[in-house]
Amino acid sequence: MNNPYSIHNSLKGRRNFIINSIKSAGGLAILGLNSSFDTENNFPIEKSFTVQEIINIIMKEGGLQPMNNTVDTIKAGKTDQVVTGIVTTMFPTIKVIEEAARRNANFIIAHEPSFYNHRDDTEWVKNNSVLKQKLQLLEKYKMVIWRFHDYCHSLKPDAVSYGLAKKANWLPYYKTGQITLTIPPVSLQQLVQHLKSSLGIAHLKIIGNPEQKCERIALLPGASGGQRQVSIAETEKPDVLIVGEVSEWETAEYIRDGKLLGGKTSLIILGHAVSEEPGMEWLVEWLRPKLTGLQITHVASGDPFTWL
Repeated sequence: MNNPYSIHNSLKGRRNFIINSIKSAGGLAILGLNSSFDTENNFPIEKSFTVQEIINIIMKEGGLQPMNNTVDTIKAGKTDQVVTGIVTTMFPTIKVIEEAARRNANFIIAHEPSFYNHRDDTEWVKNNSVLKQKLQLLEKYKMVIWRFHDYCHSLKPDAVSYGLAKKANWLPYYKTGQITLTIPPVSLQQLVQHLKSSLGIAHLKIIGNPEQKCERIALLPGASGGQRQVSIAETEKPDVLIVGEVSEWETAEYIRDGKLLGGKTSLIILGHAVSEEPGMEWLVEWLRPKLTGLQITHVASGDPFTWL
């Protein structure tokens, strides 16, 4: 009768021989494995990534060229830190930071600023007490924040507009690089209900007749600015302009006067955060196959407002 312990030792010896042969022959590189091993069980340890390595992978896989003048920089932490997990979000709020830490993630990829101004200038307001406490929290958790804004919009397709179209179930009508898309005709009221339901938005602002037929829409999530919003409305002549946010004294007044003069273009305001959040949510799907073995999740920063 065979001795089970002899069989175990024989198998273990063969396994060690194979692993050592692979290591000595450089086979791990061929197999795409990290050269680190669990010394107790002789099994390969999954590859780890630093923050900078992940940024490099995103740049390469996205076909992105480095920009000289970009806001997409590290806002907190160090690029040589080993990443335990990634959280994508719109705004890296206090709640998002706490949730990332709870998920054992130490790298936040955020679309929008961390420190309340476009350039994340920490001296934008002197002695900013909220900013100081936020920096302390980031240090406590050894959290890295990288802003992914300019590069995010440079992806093909633009991650934000694609993510929004996907969540609104409009991908059949979406074409990369085009702002306008033609959907099956619905009333403005029905369009509002569809957006509230598909995007999970409680309330929307509109300018226009709820019974108006809408078919050709211009999709401008986020805060693209009054000049661009008005220019798109002028050149594209959509039935409805769908935006994240507006300067009320610019785009809103243009649309209001246009309607009073008999124009057709109505306006739907989604809210800045909720209009671009689907893009950062979709980024998780885009990233996971490129960073296998690493936990990557999305935490929505959500609408900052409460409607009374």
